[in-house]
Amino acid sequence: MSDKALLTFGFIFLLTLIIPVCVIVKSVKFDQQCGGYLEQAANANTVELAKERLDIAIKYIEDHNLTTGYTSVLWKTEDENLEFWYRNIKACRNELEEAMDLSQLEKSNVLMKVRESLKESKGENGDKVIIPEGISRYPDNLMWGILRLFFWLYFCVFIIALVGYCNK
Repeated sequence: MSDKALLTFGFIFLLTLIIPVCVIVKSVKFDQQCGGYLEQAANANTVELAKERLDIAIKYIEDHNLTTGYTSVLWKTEDENLEFWYRNIKACRNELEEAMDLSQLEKSNVLMKVRESLKESKGENGDKVIIPEGISRYPDNLMWGILRLFFWLYFCVFIIALVGYCNK
């Protein structure tokens, strides 16, 4: 392989690096604009604070049409069911609204129920907010999946070509 071909190959490889960077940026943006608020709602010490944080998350979910569908590409699995996830968050919000006039003990019970509804226990790894996998790329999950596959294939070809060039 000539130096010019390797340079061209390397340039195209750098362009393909944009794909995983975009996936990471989309994930971080979702966490900043929605996922973090769900986490705060689950960890809130007051009904008012939990309700306020859920309102922000729900607004994002509704504004970005994350209320129906599945984030999966090949098959539908319930852990990627957006409608169930959204309705569960809305139910938590309604529970908090109804708890505004309850006693402190009853409010604490509602907060525990909300926490259990929004988070799943991961054993030694602690608790994790329940968020469907791939939601930050929804509704373009198929496109992003194909682009990520292209990136990994091209990465493997680039490494093989680089090894071949270095062994020459």
